[in-house]
Amino acid sequence: MNNPVNKLLSAYGESLYLNTNKKLNKYLITSKFKKWYAGILPVEFLTLSVKDIVEILVTINESGEFYKTFPNNIHTPNYGDKWGRLANYIEINNRAIAEMCGSRTKNGIISSIKLLPAIPPSAKSWANCVILSQIFPNIYGDGYNKGPYEENSIYGIKLNAGYSQNIINFDIQLSPEEQFSAFNNLAHIHGLKTGFRTVISADQIKIANPNEDDVLFNWSNEEHQELFIEEHVKLVKLGFEAIFIDSAKHIGGYDMGNYTGVGALPEYGQMQYILHEIRLRSGCTTLSFVGEKSTDDFERYKNLGLTTGTAFVPPDNYDRVKCWSMKFKYNKDYAPGVEVSNDNDEGGRRYEDRLHHINISLFAYEYPSDKLPSFMQMEDLFPLRYDTNTHHLMMINPSYSSDGTPESHWENLFTKDDGREYNLKVAELFKHALNL
Repeated sequence: MNNPVNKLLSAYGESLYLNTNKKLNKYLITSKFKKWYAGILPVEFLTLSVKDIVEILVTINESGEFYKTFPNNIHTPNYGDKWGRLANYIEINNRAIAEMCGSRTKNGIISSIKLLPAIPPSAKSWANCVILSQIFPNIYGDGYNKGPYEENSIYGIKLNAGYSQNIINFDIQLSPEEQFSAFNNLAHIHGLKTGFRTVISADQIKIANPNEDDVLFNWSNEEHQELFIEEHVKLVKLGFEAIFIDSAKHIGGYDMGNYTGVGALPEYGQMQYILHEIRLRSGCTTLSFVGEKSTDDFERYKNLGLTTGTAFVPPDNYDRVKCWSMKFKYNKDYAPGVEVSNDNDEGGRRYEDRLHHINISLFAYEYPSDKLPSFMQMEDLFPLRYDTNTHHLMMINPSYSSDGTPESHWENLFTKDDGREYNLKVAELFKHALNL
């Protein structure tokens, strides 16, 4: 009875006893045993209570068994140790959907929990994995939203400082670790894998020192390297199974002419050691490392320890994607991926083009076991309002609330009727793919 989800319910003053919840069943999508909600606006889930969401996830779980209390033994969906080689990675900007209360930004992990029922569960042959954009505090302005053009980047993080005030609910009696564990338990019962984004550019990382100024990260400092490893091991032990590594293509000084990060990167052998140690110390044999744009020298990235990389295979040509899937059909350790969109997406793409990219990423192969991994952003499922975009929300943290309430921000962050229609079309694609 004392599992993280029950602790979360208790922290919100809710009863641990659950009832079948059909509040939003008019939006329910069913594909054999797989169930989720589509044709929705995110605000419809983000404004529900935590108790509602727990009950909904238990009601639609694919085992078909309703649990009167949340079960103690919920396991990650089992696709073997190499699951990451085939997965669809869907990045959710948990800061953007956090509660905007006046100038404060908070409780992003709770908002992420509330959005889970609207994310398609994993397929018969491969996993869907939710990647959270923010875990660690950002260097500037953490815990606050700012003007629509005032920098407040997620790409600058602070280690040795716990977890972001944007993300954790510090107003309840539940530790950050237990909140992350509750998120992972609820994602798992819905049939999803989970992971998080990290950065490796030294000048984009600071180390907090109690009662002293923060120190810039230095890859040549063994204590800094050790801290980096341990911070990531802690998160893996809480149930995360994937780590998306920003700027991974350039590890070891590779192709630095196209490097847009700030500061030194780890050496190649050093990063091999770091990835090996995270796997070893966490004891997680299923861990998937995803490298941003780590795809044009396949052996280099495979030997580094990565599972997949983004942005090698163009997402708009079915035959080319299928051809690459056949080339990698016997490589179960590493494969390049299909990118529907990425964190640098500046918007403006037509709905038809996004749907075309998703269609190719889900179906361009001869057999499901040949599928290439794919990468999507929150906007590929839930379209953002027209004057913002994925990259803008990574760099800047505006509130779109017209009255200072979280509800108004959630309502205004996303498009309305056309977004609902688009979301239903995305669901139709996943519906056909889930039982392959």
